[in-house]
Amino acid sequence: MENDTSQGRMAAYMRDHQDKVVGRWCELVAAGVRGRSSAVEIRAELEDLYTLLLRVMAGADEHAAGELRAGLAELSRSRARNGFTPSETALAVFSLKDAVYELIADGADLVPEYLSFSRMVDDLGLHTFETYAAAREQILADQAATMLELSTPVVRLWDGIIAVPLVGTLDSARTQLVTEKLLETLVATGADHAVLDITGVPTVDTARLLGAECIVCGIRPQVAQTIVSLGIEFGDITTKATLADALRHALTRSGLKVTEADRA
Repeated sequence: MENDTSQGRMAAYMRDHQDKVVGRWCELVAAGVRGRSSAVEIRAELEDLYTLLLRVMAGADEHAAGELRAGLAELSRSRARNGFTPSETALAVFSLKDAVYELIADGADLVPEYLSFSRMVDDLGLHTFETYAAAREQILADQAATMLELSTPVVRLWDGIIAVPLVGTLDSARTQLVTEKLLETLVATGADHAVLDITGVPTVDTARLLGAECIVCGIRPQVAQTIVSLGIEFGDITTKATLADALRHALTRSGLKVTEADRA
């Protein structure tokens, strides 16, 4: 009960000096983000958080604490999306203690109340940091998945012939994605031939390359050595030196004749 009374007194004092505290808080945060957020954006964010904080401290309602944490979580996610560092994100919360302390130091006899307030802000700062870390981890995972998708295109070379040009390491996870995308495209297009061009693949992890009438081309010497050492067998899969050779083979198998153009 005494702690609630202490926080209530502190909340009343901070509400009476809201413009001064929020103004100083905004200055401290703005200095830390070095112009990457406008003063208007910072003010809007911090005023909302300040209002929620006062509601929590005053014990105004049972929903205030949840709303405050939700607001801090959104601030953390926004900072993570926009490339702010963990320290810069935490500063947005912890610097409130400096803004309030400067006010208390001017003569108000609220030292015990400030200590309680400081511990509360510390807890909120830790919550903000944890939310930032989780958001940043999710962003990195999403970016990695997007890069994997972009690095595994399936293109149409000719009627009934599709190709998957691969660049980078072909590990087990990527092989699974290649297989899924290849089979999906085979079903969607009704293609009879699929060419896997691994010219740009420096290493190959243990993998089974699947597909009807599949042609593998561009096997570099290093990759060939890896395939042999891993005991990987292609079985019925045709292998060609280059993409041009693979396309020529697929066209021929499709009943088309490939000839050199006449040169004047």
